Amino acid sequence: MSATSGIGVSPELSAEFASALESRSVRFIKISIQNESLVHDQSIPIEGSLNEDLAKLQDLLQDDVPAYILTKLDDSEWLAIYYVPDSAKVRDKMLYASSRASLLKSLGSTTFTDNLFATSKSDLTPESYLAHRKHMAAPKPLSAREQEVADIRAAERENAPSYEGSRTRQSMVGTGVGLKWSLNVESAVEDLGKGQDSAIVVITIDTSTETLVLESTTSYAFFAWPHNYTDPAGREIVFIYSCPSTSPVKHRMLYSSGSSGVFQAAKTLLSSSLNARKIETSDPAELDEAFLKSELGFDNKADITTAFNAPLSSDSVRSFAKPRGPARRRP
Repeated sequence: MSATSGIGVSPELSAEFASALESRSVRFIKISIQNESLVHDQSIPIEGSLNEDLAKLQDLLQDDVPAYILTKLDDSEWLAIYYVPDSAKVRDKMLYASSRASLLKSLGSTTFTDNLFATSKSDLTPESYLAHRKHMAAPKPLSAREQEVADIRAAERENAPSYEGSRTRQSMVGTGVGLKWSLNVESAVEDLGKGQDSAIVVITIDTSTETLVLESTTSYAFFAWPHNYTDPAGREIVFIYSCPSTSPVKHRMLYSSGSSGVFQAAKTLLSSSLNARKIETSDPAELDEAFLKSELGFDNKADITTAFNAPLSSDSVRSFAKPRGPARRRP
C-alpha cells in the first residue's frame, strides 16, 4: 500500500544493525513490530554459505506471523526479505506492508541491493532464492515493436558481411548484413553476365535463413539492358533494389542493410559488366526506360562516356526514398 504506518526503528535495532555491518559475522537479523516500533527480535551468525544458512529460516520463522529478515549475502551486500504469510492476520499484513519503506529508509536503503517477498517458508529455500536471482537477471519484457528491433539487431550481429558462394568467395566491403547466396542464385547471376540479350534476374531474401533465393516478385533485381546510348552500343547489367513502403518493417530494414553487401558480391561475378550505379526505388511502377536513362545519366550527353565506367562511390548511389504512407481514405 502507498500509505506509511508511521512506525519507526528502535534504537536497539539501529545499534544491532550497525554492529552487524562492522563485524560482518551476522547472517540474519529478524525484525518484528512490537508496541508500534520496529524492534530487533533475533540474530543468526554466519556458519556456512548463504545457501547453507538459508535452511535456518525454517526454524526462525513462524507459519502465520510476518517478519522482516535482513540477510547478509556472501559478499558485503545485504538482502531485505519481507516475510508476510498468506495465513497471517489482515491487520498484520497491512501493518508490515506499510512499514517496509520506513525500515529501509531508517537503516539506509543503499545498503540493500535486493529485495525478496515471501508468502510462505517454502519461498525461502536455496532453490527458491536461485529462481529469484534468475528472474531478476532475466531481460525485461519488450513490446512487440521493441522485440522486432531487437531481433533485427541480433540478426545483424550474427551475420558477418560476407559472400559465400560455391567457391567460398568472400567480400568484406561495406557494412551491410552478410547474406548467403544459394547456388541457383549465383548461377543465374553468372549466366546473366555471359548473355547478350535483355534479361532479368529477380531475387529475394528467405528471412527464415537469410539466404538469397530466386523469386518472381520484386526485391533485388539484376537487369541486363542492351542499348544504344553509348558509343559503341553496350549491354550493361543494372542492380535494382525495390522495397515497397507496404513491406513489413523487419523486411525493409533487412533488405536495406543487405543491399550494399549483395551489390559488392555481385561485382565479383559480373566484373565490369555491372553498372557502378545502384538504382533504388519504393515504387516498381516507375521503372521504365526513361527512368533508367535518367538514373544512369544517359539523358545527358556529357555523362554518356562516364556513366558506365564511373567508379563506385557514395555519391553515385541514389538515396532510398522515404516510404510513402497509406493513402488517405476519401469521406
